[in-house]
Amino acid sequence: MAVDLRSDTVTKPTPEMYAAMARADLGDDVLGHDPTTRQLEELAAQATGMEDALFVPSGTMGNQVALATHTHPGDSVLFDDDAHMVYYEVGAPAILSGVQARTVPSTNGVIDSSKIEARFLSKSEHTPGTTLLCMENTHNRAGGTVTPVEVHRQCRQAADRLGIRIHLDGARVFNAAVALGVRVTEITRHVDTVSFCLSKGLCSPVGSVLCGPADFIREARFWRKRLGGGLRQSGILAACGIVSLTRMVDRLAEDHLRTHKLATAVSALKGVSVVPPQTNILMIDTVAPASSWVDALEKEGVWVVPTGSHRVRAVLHKDIGDLELEEALLAFHKVGHASLG
Repeated sequence: MAVDLRSDTVTKPTPEMYAAMARADLGDDVLGHDPTTRQLEELAAQATGMEDALFVPSGTMGNQVALATHTHPGDSVLFDDDAHMVYYEVGAPAILSGVQARTVPSTNGVIDSSKIEARFLSKSEHTPGTTLLCMENTHNRAGGTVTPVEVHRQCRQAADRLGIRIHLDGARVFNAAVALGVRVTEITRHVDTVSFCLSKGLCSPVGSVLCGPADFIREARFWRKRLGGGLRQSGILAACGIVSLTRMVDRLAEDHLRTHKLATAVSALKGVSVVPPQTNILMIDTVAPASSWVDALEKEGVWVVPTGSHRVRAVLHKDIGDLELEEALLAFHKVGHASLG
């Protein structure tokens, strides 16, 4: 069995999740009558300090439903220059919402709040008005980096001065909160809406949740339906999400610890350097082409992905325990001391 470090999306449901699916009280969520889905939404809203929440099939849908609900076609929207919503959501902001994306400088995925105003556009006969700032915490392309609470506060202040709203792509926001040692609400209190994934480190097989004001979520339900996200007996999936939020958050610290152990071992190898991890994502820069590392590690039973011509990514998660970590360490050591080193 391979040690799969490609992503934390590869986790399998826990026995408790399977049991929760089997006993879930089901209805038709599109008709507003799936009690288990509603229970998850209420739990998610409480966890993020929001008024209401909406279960969606994926993180991308959560982000794009939020974007469409917040904006009108032709609006200008600010993203950091390496945002997941810009890079990895296949042009959805332009196709689905018809918005113009403008980027704000960031360092390791952390937006420079002092630059927001410079990228803001006032609506005129010549320019689209900026109506929304999108942030990301943790930051995928930067390697799971964490935006500090103080930066969120500064961005909130800048947005308020400009009269714009903030959506947080919080796919791994629980990782951020665990790394910072704070409740998620300490982060989300500075944004208008947040979407987070149940299907990454929180181990559910499917699903994300979009959280925000009650009137916003009512409108977001229309967008979810328009995009084909209206599920029926979704409680069978939401049941896993309830387990995620009640059982799987605190254990994220274990993933962070094992990521640091992997980083320490890999950094000692020749021909590589690591980006010091802050959460459960490790970026490894390689002298040899990244593809050669991916191929060599696969032969040793370890799966990673290239994220650049000379960068590979390894992500730790619930299904990587101490035994799997040891196997990964041995594989990296062997490959690093072969010709690639």
